[in-house]
Amino acid sequence: MSPDTPAALLRASPLPPLEARILLTHVLGWRRTELITRGDDVLDAAALARYQTLEARRAAGEPVAQLIGAREFFGLDFDVTPDVLIPRPETELLVETALTAMEGVSRPRVLDLGTGTGAIAVAIASMRPDAQVWALDRSVEALVVATRNATRLLDARRPGGALVLMQSNWYDTLDTTRRFDVIVSNPPYIASGDPHLSEGDLRFEPRGALTDEADGLSAIRIIVAGAPTRLSANGVLLIEHGYDQAEAVRALLSAQGFVEVHSEQDLAGIERISGGRLPG
Repeated sequence: MSPDTPAALLRASPLPPLEARILLTHVLGWRRTELITRGDDVLDAAALARYQTLEARRAAGEPVAQLIGAREFFGLDFDVTPDVLIPRPETELLVETALTAMEGVSRPRVLDLGTGTGAIAVAIASMRPDAQVWALDRSVEALVVATRNATRLLDARRPGGALVLMQSNWYDTLDTTRRFDVIVSNPPYIASGDPHLSEGDLRFEPRGALTDEADGLSAIRIIVAGAPTRLSANGVLLIEHGYDQAEAVRALLSAQGFVEVHSEQDLAGIERISGGRLPG
């Protein structure tokens, strides 16, 4: 059997089988099932070289999402570049919790702070076509990616209108008179000295989207402190945070006058989302 067939390449790959299959289908433009039905096809030299280059880069630690330029989130296929945080499954809990908070609210106004790829904002806008959604980020490069994702993934005729994308350091450039029914954020919450920053995929993602270069709570403090003047009566603030930060975030919310303060657990049983409601 030729060593240049999909079947042989997958058997010989040093990568986990799923990662090897993802890279190979990306290079070949095949469906996953074709790796079986066409597993003995001999690949041309160009395709083989492209795959081996990606395989080597992944073996060196580069994230699969960056290598193929895409990551699925909430059933949508988002463009990904090294300028943005890679959307993660646990963040889907933030979207689900926000959607629950909007139940019964007609044409809800939603603000996503630190939007990155736009994954949270686009997923909410996709599930609630009537929602008016603003997405802010201080990174121009991230906003380019978010704009591309919003344009490609959202119906231009949605009742809530187009996603409003703005460059802003948290609330700084937002109209001070605007009020929202729900504010969501997945801010940088890793403390500066955390060893995870120098491990795995995190080494290749934008550091400013991962850490506040402080104790991991400085961005969250800004978001919580600014939320009361940005939320409508009975508005809800929801924040994703680290595995050991739920108690601290709940304390920040309570100190700002939020009620019904609570945390939500992800599928691993980790308190991943904390939030509260601004009294009417």
